[in-house]
Amino acid sequence: MAIVSAPSSAALVLVYQTGVDLAGAPITKQRTLNNIVYNASNQAVYEAAHAIFGLSEYTLLDVYFRRTDELTNEA
Repeated sequence: MAIVSAPSSAALVLVYQTGVDLAGAPITKQRTLNNIVYNASNQAVYEAAHAIFGLSEYTLLDVYFRRTDELTNEA
């Protein structure tokens, strides 16, 4: 029984700060951009995220590149 992994999808998750609350803690939100090229380089994804937020009034805090694989049993 062999389990095979096949690329399924990829998404770019951007976490950004929209302000601060009354206690001074940051208020954060996240945006997920789907249908990202699965085999895109980490550098390209990182640069794209910062280019997108270069046009925004908000501060980009974190960039996540989420890849999903489909696992199948090849019996």
